[in-house]
Amino acid sequence: MRVQFTKMHGLGNDFLVVDAISQQVSLHPSQVAKLSNRNTGIGFDQLLLIEPPSRPDADFNYRIFNSDGFEADHCGNGARCFAKFVKDRGLTEKSVMTVNTAKGLIELELIQANEVRVNMGSPNLDPNSLPYLGLPHPKNQSVLLETHAGQLQFGLISMGNPHAVTLVDDLDQTEVSEIGRAIQAAPQFPESVNVGFLKIESRTFVRLRVFERGAGETLACGTGACAAVAFAYTQRLVDESVTVATTGGNLQISWQGPGSDLVMIGPAESVFEGEFQL
Repeated sequence: MRVQFTKMHGLGNDFLVVDAISQQVSLHPSQVAKLSNRNTGIGFDQLLLIEPPSRPDADFNYRIFNSDGFEADHCGNGARCFAKFVKDRGLTEKSVMTVNTAKGLIELELIQANEVRVNMGSPNLDPNSLPYLGLPHPKNQSVLLETHAGQLQFGLISMGNPHAVTLVDDLDQTEVSEIGRAIQAAPQFPESVNVGFLKIESRTFVRLRVFERGAGETLACGTGACAAVAFAYTQRLVDESVTVATTGGNLQISWQGPGSDLVMIGPAESVFEGEFQL
């Protein structure tokens, strides 16, 4: 079986995008992991699979597979690439579309050729939704966790996928990989967690690095940026509109607080097209 694909990225967070509407595709986790290898495969952080809608109020199904081959619940940078892909390939004439993810519906709007607005829905501030098994139940979405760098405070936010966010003073010197792996392996997170490291520069500008579940540190993480701003806002550290600077570039995040939807705006770029054989 030969499968056509498009390589895309959102701020350096890179994807292999597969149209499973125009062609029949069935992928095993081991095949995804092999394709993701940057030395012997194509190389990517996540594989995005575009499928026909499974519910009447959606235009498409949107599935995400991490580079380890296992399915993820959500990916904000991938959602922007999804919107650009389906419009560029003629799979839709709409500029505003609704897609069904593992955690429900999200709305995508292609506002320029390479810029997409994503309604990410309302952040879930209940730590138990990650799930988080620590006792006693944390207050204000903050918990204290032990790491080799000492005890660190984390905010717990779900954006359809789980995030633990900690504030740091020096983002460049933070041991992102070491601390990230330790937190992901903590027994309090039975389904692992994405770990964000946030530096507040001002009330409208922050810097972020994310160690993603199943992928390691990426150049950008859309849901991680959303979770970081949501946590910072609940702690009264930022305003309603924030620029999040990732290693790969900037995202614009807007949120008016609990009960309201969070909006992300950022770029999506196509890199090349090709095909692989299963």
